[in-house]
Amino acid sequence: MYVVVDVFLEWRLMYDDFGGSVEGDMTVPNQQRGQKQGSEPEFNTLDEPIRDTVLRDLRAVGVKFFHVLYPKEKKSLLKEWDLWGPLVLCTFMAMILQGSTDTADNSNDGGPEFAEVFVIVWIGSMIVTLNSKLLGGNISFFQSVCVLGYCLLPTTIALIVCRAILLMEQSLFLFIVRFVVTMVGFAWATFASMVFLGDSQPAGRKALAVYPMFLFYFVISWLVISHS
Repeated sequence: MYVVVDVFLEWRLMYDDFGGSVEGDMTVPNQQRGQKQGSEPEFNTLDEPIRDTVLRDLRAVGVKFFHVLYPKEKKSLLKEWDLWGPLVLCTFMAMILQGSTDTADNSNDGGPEFAEVFVIVWIGSMIVTLNSKLLGGNISFFQSVCVLGYCLLPTTIALIVCRAILLMEQSLFLFIVRFVVTMVGFAWATFASMVFLGDSQPAGRKALAVYPMFLFYFVISWLVISHS
């Protein structure tokens, strides 16, 4: 009996200390986390129209293409990497290069050449990236693939120019023009990739990282110049 009375008296004292009120705030803390009072909720891309999402992605790809042609800002392709640009360039080059050689039975359907370009571009870029990682490069796998794919833009432009030259009557002079255009695209693609990926390699191993890039763009440029 005395124990019950003592417990009741302690509860009474606690009730008086709180001013006789047991009301409280029932708001959930998770709902207020990350959101300041009076501020709007964070923007969610799921709430915007599809058209705005597509246009924003296209603008981002266009900005990356510009930085490849004018490689001054080194981290532009590394901050927000994507594979849309490499996919577009690879598909375009495969479509242009397909059917460049006729089979023995003259039944060229373009399949092997299309697949060949895809294998060279994607597997080649993965091998170059793996080599960069093994040398101690401080860059992620997909960032490196993104840079190597976007830097195909000069080679793609050279392919378009060479394709237009092929529409003319062929001569030694036009072949020299095609060769020069292809080499310019090759040199620009190699230079741009070195600008973006050069700082990610250890100081004493940059040459070992650049050499596979050289071979990668050289093989693709050879496909461009040998296309007839």
